[in-house]
Amino acid sequence: MRNWLLPLLLAAGQGVLLWPGVSPDGTPGPFASAAVLCALAVETAALGRRRTAPVRSLAGTLAAGILAGLAWPDGYLGLGSLISLYSVAVRCPAPVTVRAVAAVVGAEWAGAAVAEGLRAPLVPTMAISLGGSVLCAGLGETRRQWLAGRLTAARRLAGAEQARRLAGDQERRRLARELHDVSAHHLTSVVVTADAALRLRDRRPDLTAEALAFAERTGAETLTALQRLVGLLRDTGRPDHRPMSGRIEELVAGFGRLGRPVTAHLPDDLAGPAAEAVHGIVREALTNALRYAPGAAARVLVRRVDGLLELTVENAPPRLAPQAAGGLGAGRGVAGMRERAVSVGGELTAGPTPEGGWRVRATLPDGAAARRAEETGWRRDVLREQRFADPALVLAAMLLPVACVLAATEEWPGAARRAALPALLLVCGLLVLRALPLLWRRRAPWAVFATVLTSAWAGPVAVVAAPLPPQVAQFLVAGVFVETLAVYAVAAYGAGPGHTWPAPFVAALGAAGALTAVACADGVVAGEPAGPADAVLLSSLLSVLLAPVSAAVWGAGVLVRRRRVRALAYDDFAFASSMWQADRAAEAERQRLAATLREAVFAHTRALVGAARRGDLAGVADTARAALAAMREMLHGLADGGDGGPGGPLAPSPSAADLDALCRALRSVGREVRLRGLPEATRGLPPSTQVSVYRIVEAALGAGDPGPARVTLRRRRGTLRITVTGVRLAVAGPVAERLRVQVAAGEGRIVCEPAGTLRVSLPAGAPGAPVQEVSPSPYA
Repeated sequence: MRNWLLPLLLAAGQGVLLWPGVSPDGTPGPFASAAVLCALAVETAALGRRRTAPVRSLAGTLAAGILAGLAWPDGYLGLGSLISLYSVAVRCPAPVTVRAVAAVVGAEWAGAAVAEGLRAPLVPTMAISLGGSVLCAGLGETRRQWLAGRLTAARRLAGAEQARRLAGDQERRRLARELHDVSAHHLTSVVVTADAALRLRDRRPDLTAEALAFAERTGAETLTALQRLVGLLRDTGRPDHRPMSGRIEELVAGFGRLGRPVTAHLPDDLAGPAAEAVHGIVREALTNALRYAPGAAARVLVRRVDGLLELTVENAPPRLAPQAAGGLGAGRGVAGMRERAVSVGGELTAGPTPEGGWRVRATLPDGAAARRAEETGWRRDVLREQRFADPALVLAAMLLPVACVLAATEEWPGAARRAALPALLLVCGLLVLRALPLLWRRRAPWAVFATVLTSAWAGPVAVVAAPLPPQVAQFLVAGVFVETLAVYAVAAYGAGPGHTWPAPFVAALGAAGALTAVACADGVVAGEPAGPADAVLLSSLLSVLLAPVSAAVWGAGVLVRRRRVRALAYDDFAFASSMWQADRAAEAERQRLAATLREAVFAHTRALVGAARRGDLAGVADTARAALAAMREMLHGLADGGDGGPGGPLAPSPSAADLDALCRALRSVGREVRLRGLPEATRGLPPSTQVSVYRIVEAALGAGDPGPARVTLRRRRGTLRITVTGVRLAVAGPVAERLRVQVAAGEGRIVCEPAGTLRVSLPAGAPGAPVQEVSPSPYA
């Protein structure tokens, strides 16, 4: 009904004019009336689709306007094309709006030329048509900018809500990565060093003292790192923009001190999340090489290529038997490195080399290049969005007063018009220059307001200096339209009603004074001599007449500003609330996991330090292995969502079977969501794919779209296809980027259609096939 109310009201108003005796231009004949009614039906049907198909709606209203204009040129209003043009400007990009304005103006000019012929009085009609069309397009473009800002805010809020929902899981995974990377690296080094010293005790007795000193020092470092994870991890989730090249070089040098030749080549200005990922991947890859290829040479290479960081960590075949380090890994090495790469929008592969070694390759987005591209793109989008709205409104403010002047001189005799032509051109030039400052109405409203009021006094100066005849000088009153726009700009873009309330009264007084000066410049008003008292009386009368108009325009601007400020304040509050809740959830997860960490690893690590101080090398090896085993058990518990310690069990990850409950929850709050293909399409899927399906659908439906949506699941030839429609906010922005990362992690494909449709393909295996556990690589 919302789409049809305005078209029906317009049709009813135009139909009333067809009633005999209502229209001052007379009633058309039977055939003309039939043509007008047919045009009204077409226009009403077209306007009903102005929100869903604005370009087609504009074409329909133009066709209806041409038909009705030819049948009844004097009585047909023809407002449908302007309404459709506004809808085009609201819902289509600026180039489409420009072409739409050209189409509307061209159609109206052609119709006027056919009806009236090509003659001079046609110029005012053409100017009014151009000014009205540009004004509607400018208002629509302004509305589109506002809606685009609201869409951006909705996406931002949707991202914050998603972060709030996943804060606990992300914090648990982050802690698991830190435990695996830091503790495993330290403890593995102790085990490898202690075992080597025990094997070579008879031939190299000096290694025992070195191994004990290394174990004591490394154990103390492990305790410090674990304590930092427990008590000092407050800001590690935020990107660190400090250069990390030095830290990576220190890491490589530390592995070199363990007796293996390691070379590194990397840029000296690595920073940001991608550099953090490089540090974690290098640490894990070299730790795996230490475990499974003891004594082998390793190479670390980081290169910048086309805005990407290409990381390669490669080690030669092991000199010793890989079994010597068996049982030290937690089984998450390659998976953890891949998670790090995917978390920053990259990808990672790992596998054996032809020579028998192992190679890890990662491609990550370069943070510095991405930030520069994002800043450039943002500026380009802002300039693109603002290049049409303000100039269109200013052009309309120039054309409409000039069109009024030209229309008022249509009835003048030809000789009088030719004699007054220079004065008319001067008045039109003054009106155009008076509207030009409105281009800066958003950035400097008070400066524009002052400039417009000052330029109003150019009229009295021109009346005296030119001099302008009274019948031409009267047209300067059309400049009051520009002053009302300046008052609106101050109210809408100024510092608030408490600071802008004098503007309408100042504008009324200034306009009244300027108009009075124009009227009294030659000392005659309405053919009678005018003195100072007459000027004061006229100025007061004009001030009383203009003040209510200026106040009403100022009030409209204040209401618009208040609405905008209220919306922005709500967005900021909702975003801050979501982020606060996310911080609280992450903090609760840290506290809950801290107790488990202390119980699982701290005791063994302290025992390791004690054994090293007593000189018990075998005890050092045993306690280090025990600490690794305890840490591995806790890591598996974190990965499986198991017991989280004293705070109770961690919530299990949702699966595809929970999609029905998700859709029911959305329907309970008023959103129509339909689900098809469950459970047939998801039967027998691996657990990881089940979780991915739920997360993808949850993110798409949670992007913030209020309208109906549909989720369809199909499974064919080992591929699961997910189609989600009605999710316009999920096909662009941060939600789409997060979905691409999730799909890429599952080795799938994703297509985001601008109309609001999301298509995802995931590998699923044959329908009904048993789920097989894949054994991890010995390097995992």
